[in-house]
Amino acid sequence: MKDQQIIYDLIIIGGGPAGLTAGIHASRLGQKTAIFDAGTLGGRAVEASIYENFPGFPGGIVGRELIERMEKQISVFGAAVKTFEEATDLEVKGELKTVTTSKAIYRSFALIIATGTQRRKLGVAGENEFLGRGISYCRNCDGPFFKGLRVAVVGFTKEAIEDSLFMADISKRVLLVTQGEKIGAAEALKKKLLEKVNIEIVNGKVIAIVGEDVVKAIKILDFASKQELVEGVDGVFISLGWAPTSEIVRRVGINVDEKGCIKVDRWQRTNIEGVFAAGDCTCGGMQVVTAIGEGAMAANTALKYIRGKNEQAESQ
Repeated sequence: MKDQQIIYDLIIIGGGPAGLTAGIHASRLGQKTAIFDAGTLGGRAVEASIYENFPGFPGGIVGRELIERMEKQISVFGAAVKTFEEATDLEVKGELKTVTTSKAIYRSFALIIATGTQRRKLGVAGENEFLGRGISYCRNCDGPFFKGLRVAVVGFTKEAIEDSLFMADISKRVLLVTQGEKIGAAEALKKKLLEKVNIEIVNGKVIAIVGEDVVKAIKILDFASKQELVEGVDGVFISLGWAPTSEIVRRVGINVDEKGCIKVDRWQRTNIEGVFAAGDCTCGGMQVVTAIGEGAMAANTALKYIRGKNEQAESQ
């Protein structure tokens, strides 16, 4: 199948809120559109317990339900949705853009990058080994499995504090390991953290995660005592924030900033003609509502670009 070439008007890489919105807009207007995602649709949006600031839902809407509604909507307009098909290479300099995936080669007149973000990892022994067996990056997904048990939350951001407070209401004990960084959150949130009697804060760095079939403990370098500590835990929630999944674009010359965020203008155009970007990979609002707005703008700009190219070809 590697030599198969399918030509679309628009290819969208990433099936989160931005990518799905772009696909809805483009396919509704009759553009032959394909959306590729390395996994299932939704990205980190499906992890949200509820979105209370999404317009039109005064009672809020659960993240998974929102994505399911978008999936149904895009199916009405006929876009090709290809899950578990990761884009592994791009060629973007020519008039036709080429997307190579794990299954085939596709070409399009325009390309939207909506790859979102990926979890920042600890990079310590045991992290990959125990993923899904005590290690999690999603407290909403996996938190209930640790009811009445001992867990560690690793991080220092607002997200880490929120994860710690969430787990404190479920678990017997929560160990918040700050990785040696100052906790960055509003004072009101810090106060809630300090009020929880079953949360212990350790100013240290996780250097290993150990266990047998599942996680049993973490090794911590304590910065106050300079000693290596071993703390028994049943689960580890890694809350170090997110990083843009932009490595594939670096290789082909799409401009990114020092944090790896794709640079775009107000119309979501990158520095490469015919290539656009939207959603968290641009590090804009980093919320579903802003990702959807960027996805709509990227689709509209891409369609103007495609139509302009078509008109130019017809006039020749």
